[in-house]
Amino acid sequence: MKKYAHEIRWGIYFILMQLIWMAGEKLFGLHNELISEHAKYSMFVMIPSIALYVFALLEKRKQLGGYMTYMQGLVSGILVSVVVMILTPFSVWASNTIISPDYFENVINYTVSQNIKTREQAEAYFNLNNYMFEATMFAPMAGLVTSAIVAAFVKKNPK
Repeated sequence: MKKYAHEIRWGIYFILMQLIWMAGEKLFGLHNELISEHAKYSMFVMIPSIALYVFALLEKRKQLGGYMTYMQGLVSGILVSVVVMILTPFSVWASNTIISPDYFENVINYTVSQNIKTREQAEAYFNLNNYMFEATMFAPMAGLVTSAIVAAFVKKNPK
C-alpha cells in the first residue's frame, strides 16, 4: 500500500473536492431554486478536477527526483483514477443522501415541468442507482483522458 500512498491520497483529495463542490452547488441553490442552471454551472467542476491531477502529477514528479516520463505520469494518473472510481459510489451516495437529499425529487419535477422527460423517464434516469453506475463508469474514462493530457505537460526528462 505504501507504494501507492501518493495515488491513494490524491484519489481521496479528489473525492473530497467532489463533495465540497456538491455542497457548494446545494448552498448556491443549484439543486433547488436554480435547478434550471445546474447543468451549465456543474460543468465548472472540470477546473478543480484538472487542477488536482496537475498537482498530483507535479508532486509525483518531485517525488521522482524532479524528473518524470510521460508513462510514469500516465500510470500515476490512472492509479489516481482507479482510487476515484472505487470511492465514487460513496461520493454519489453522500452527495445525494446527506448533502442534497432533495436533489432527485427537484430535478425530476423540473424536467417533467419543462417537458424534457416524462415522469417515468425522469424517475428512471434521476435516481441513486443510475447516478452511482454512471459516475462510476465515467470516472476511469475521464481520469484516463485527463491523465494522458496532464502527463504530456508535466513530464520532464533529464537532459
